[in-house]
Amino acid sequence: MAVPVSGLQVWLDDNARVLRLAGPLRSALALPAQAQGRLQDYVQPCSLLVLEGEPMDWQGQPLDLDFKAAGGTTLHTRGWLQQHAGQWLLQVFDVGDLLQHRQQSLIAERQRHLTSHLACAVRDCSIECLEAVAKEQLQWLARHWQASAVQVLLQGAEGWQTYVASGEIVHGIADSVLSPLLDHMAPGQVYSSAAHPDLHLLFAARPASFVPYASGLQVKAWLLCGGPGAPLVGAEALSIFGAYAEPLVSRLVAFELEQQSERLDSLQVQLRAGWWQWRLITPNLQLDPGLAQRLGVPAQLTLSQWLSRVHPADREAAQLALGQLQCEGRDLELTLRLLDNNLQANPRWYRLCGQVRGNGPQRRLQGLMLDISDSKAQQLQAAAAQARLENLIASSPAVIYIQRYSEGALYAEFFSASLQPMLGWETPQEGVLQPGQWVHPQDQSLWLERTRTLLREGQVRSRYRLRDRQGDYHWVLDEARLLRDDLGLPVEVVGIWLDVSEATEAAEKMRESEERYRVLVEDSPAMICRYTPSLELVFGNQPLADYLECSPAQLPGINLGQWMSQTQRVAFVERLASLTPEQPVSTAEICLQLPGREHAWWVWSDRGLFDEHGKLLEIQAVGRDNTQVRRTRQQLVQSAKMATLGEMATGLAHEINQPLNVMRMAVVNALKRLENGEAQVDYLQEKLTRIDAQVQRASRVVEHMRVFGRRSEVDQQLFAPWQAVEGALSLLADGLRGKGVDLRVDAPQELLQVSGHQDQLEQVLINLLVNARDALLARREGGLLEPWIALRLEQDERQVRLLVEDNGGGIDPRLLERIFEPFFTTKPVGVGTGLGLSVSYGIVDAMGGCLSVENAAEGARFCIELPVHSTS
Repeated sequence: MAVPVSGLQVWLDDNARVLRLAGPLRSALALPAQAQGRLQDYVQPCSLLVLEGEPMDWQGQPLDLDFKAAGGTTLHTRGWLQQHAGQWLLQVFDVGDLLQHRQQSLIAERQRHLTSHLACAVRDCSIECLEAVAKEQLQWLARHWQASAVQVLLQGAEGWQTYVASGEIVHGIADSVLSPLLDHMAPGQVYSSAAHPDLHLLFAARPASFVPYASGLQVKAWLLCGGPGAPLVGAEALSIFGAYAEPLVSRLVAFELEQQSERLDSLQVQLRAGWWQWRLITPNLQLDPGLAQRLGVPAQLTLSQWLSRVHPADREAAQLALGQLQCEGRDLELTLRLLDNNLQANPRWYRLCGQVRGNGPQRRLQGLMLDISDSKAQQLQAAAAQARLENLIASSPAVIYIQRYSEGALYAEFFSASLQPMLGWETPQEGVLQPGQWVHPQDQSLWLERTRTLLREGQVRSRYRLRDRQGDYHWVLDEARLLRDDLGLPVEVVGIWLDVSEATEAAEKMRESEERYRVLVEDSPAMICRYTPSLELVFGNQPLADYLECSPAQLPGINLGQWMSQTQRVAFVERLASLTPEQPVSTAEICLQLPGREHAWWVWSDRGLFDEHGKLLEIQAVGRDNTQVRRTRQQLVQSAKMATLGEMATGLAHEINQPLNVMRMAVVNALKRLENGEAQVDYLQEKLTRIDAQVQRASRVVEHMRVFGRRSEVDQQLFAPWQAVEGALSLLADGLRGKGVDLRVDAPQELLQVSGHQDQLEQVLINLLVNARDALLARREGGLLEPWIALRLEQDERQVRLLVEDNGGGIDPRLLERIFEPFFTTKPVGVGTGLGLSVSYGIVDAMGGCLSVENAAEGARFCIELPVHSTS
């Protein structure tokens, strides 16, 4: 059998010693130093396990042997051992290519598994866990490459920055140091710190590899790998790191784009803005959905539909701008108003901006619509305010001026147009730049002090005189403020001049007038004061202080009500409450209990001061002491009473004498019965009862005379007017009947009350009854007459009327107008005083009523009208 010549043939003895070598591979072997060596000396140590035992044990099975080749390499073979001519023949063939291909396939499979695992792990995790997962996979990658430290850098706002890392490659190397070096490295290859001069300086003590990940020609990420592991193979490292970095960068970019989109959407919502696009070859506009919703239109609409939403006043401008855009392709910037959904009033302002993009069919206009209604409204308000301010400054009666600060001095820089009408100067350029030149010589010190105070305190208010163009001087009120910059340094002064010449002159006249008024008030004999509605004094002059026995300075705070009785105080307050802006004046006579005096009567005139709502704020009053007049009048009334009593003396003597006669006769009769022994108990009891009745009758007459004759009370009281009628009749009724006068008295069923003095009203009635009696008796002397006097009372809710009427023939009409005059009488000389009716008239008037007279059918009729007292 022929021995093949391919591969390698090795002849062995039974002890596995090599007898001979043959074949093409013989020249590739590394032969041992001694001849006749064993087969084990020709192979690598890893193949010794295959050659255990003797050649007999090896036959019949395939042998994978790694022979030692020249140059320290290994020759991978596979063959069989067979017996040949008493020897053993080992026939092997070179299988190195097959093993290398298999190894590459295994490596490629592991790399595919690795990259797939990395990509899936980074791609499938949530964005919140992305950084943790990226670090976990980076640690796994470090173990795969047997690296002690790995670091991933991504492009950030400040250059290359570490995203995740496992371990530390070299302590103290910051991202800011690596960033400029990485910017100069090209993509597509793995860099070693040992081969790069700049990197070698940084990583000389610890080699490191730099693996880029690029998208197109731009590097998106860098992997730094350091440690004692095997050097990275460029293609493998680029592929594995690309599988890791591609989903990481993509997801971060997508997340950043999503964040930017959310921020943009939020910003658009807050700014009421949105994008829009118009393909110029089509009639349709495309709007941002949020913008379309706010405008109440579809997201895609025709140009004519959009123009219909434009305010008619801005529609033509919008059409022209869009037409120029189609023809010339210029950028669009337009401000217009868009109507709401109902196409009604209150349109909103929008700023429309856009740029032309693309060419040909792709030519389009892209832009932004921004709601500027608020800023437009503010702009319009600011413009209106500025116009009003400019008009105010131009038409203001005050001069607004500005002084510039420079090196401790102030220089005039601006004067408003009102300078000319006030002082006659046109502008500062006319030659007078320093206002100090206009100041009155006597006020120069005030001007200099004003400037010093302004620079020291920052504001000033002063008054001085300025010269106008004609040489006359005006009083001005100067109010100025110093403005400072952020460092607190003076910049300028802003102030106003207000012409107060008239006000100053008026103030001087007012001062002189107040002085004259003060002298008039203080020297006036009348009492002058001011007080609140609660009667608390605010001011009083010297006469009032004298009456109250204090000084004028002590008057404020004193309450006038403390000098009045409760009745007087209530009446006083009610009178003040009746004051109105239409009828602010009221006059009355008031009674006060003053120190050291029994009573004082003042004629008091009030004037109310009201606010704009008609509320009474204060009362000004002027008073005059009427005590002496009042006392004289009281004495007159009392004298009239006594005169009345004097005139009634004869009648009253009869009233008293009549009961005495009755009692004397009763006593005489009783004594006669006792002398005759005929006195019986019943008879004596009857006489004694008659005597007691007559005593009581005389006692009532005397008591009523005593009450009637005493002075009236100071304060008015409530009483029923018919009580005064009964009192007057108790004194006069018997006397009138004794003279043949018939009394016709019509007593009322219900008695209303009035305010006043019952004894004084009784005096009035007595005067009227006595006058009627005298008239009746005088007329009866001349003929037959049956005299009568009628008294009756009429009343309603508002007033009471007492009517006294007789049949004495009446009063001469020519005398009716004078009948109430003092000292006027129709009686003979020496018979009447002429004061009865005058005093009566005054009494009724003081009670708030009225006494009147008229001629009835048979005689005179006197009417006393009194107001009914109101309980409300």
